[in-house]
Amino acid sequence: MADPTLISMNNLLYSCSARKEYVSQQFIGENILCYIIAGELSVQTQKGLQILPAGNLGLFRRQQLIKSVQVPPTGGDFQSISIILDQAFLSQYAEKAQIARQQRYLGDPLRIMPSDELLTGYFESILSYFKLNKPLIPAIANLKTQEAVALLLNLEPELEKVLFDFSEPEKIDLEEFMKQNFIYNVRSADFAKLTGRSLATFKRDFEKIFKATPSQWLLDKRLREAHYLIKQKGKKPLDVYLNVGFENLSHFSFAFKKAFGKAPSRI
Repeated sequence: MADPTLISMNNLLYSCSARKEYVSQQFIGENILCYIIAGELSVQTQKGLQILPAGNLGLFRRQQLIKSVQVPPTGGDFQSISIILDQAFLSQYAEKAQIARQQRYLGDPLRIMPSDELLTGYFESILSYFKLNKPLIPAIANLKTQEAVALLLNLEPELEKVLFDFSEPEKIDLEEFMKQNFIYNVRSADFAKLTGRSLATFKRDFEKIFKATPSQWLLDKRLREAHYLIKQKGKKPLDVYLNVGFENLSHFSFAFKKAFGKAPSRI
């Protein structure tokens, strides 16, 4: 298949790549079920590094920040299928199945489950749609998503605690959170959500604490961290820019030179 390939059908996503590919920092807004067909997915969450190998299934809890790297097998392609389980769907599922709403879930941000014959067969059936490049109509996508949740709960019934927790993040210390998570290149709206605030309240609280707008403070903070890593730790610009929250090297180099008077390669 082409490298890289990313195909989306409703809430189902197929990913394929023949090269080791860094996936930029992400805000996970909804629960995501991810099955690794080939290769492995290296995931950094707030609780540390976890490896999701081929044949295994991972459930990502909603409302969190992650970093991930897709690692293909030797001589082959990394392949995965992800299913987005949004709150509207899960609420309807819980109502039909008469599943009670759960208390706030404070467990692992990523639950890794071993290979299961029924789930493996299920994901193979999903893969056939992507290989044939035949779009799924919404009704079929909904049925396949219901099937995924039913199989998942059959495997681990206690996952109800993760899937059917519909609570929103509580208001937390904004200064501490931003100092710990400035390297994540996500929207201000996502930071607001994670700190338990509306976007307007987030911006107001942010400027009160940091005496700058979120975009101004984040740019300065990321550039200073990059300067430290390059000058004091001997890191190369190519190894730094993604890890401090920049999306591309050219933008990083331009901003760095504007801030410090030298290109990062000359520090």
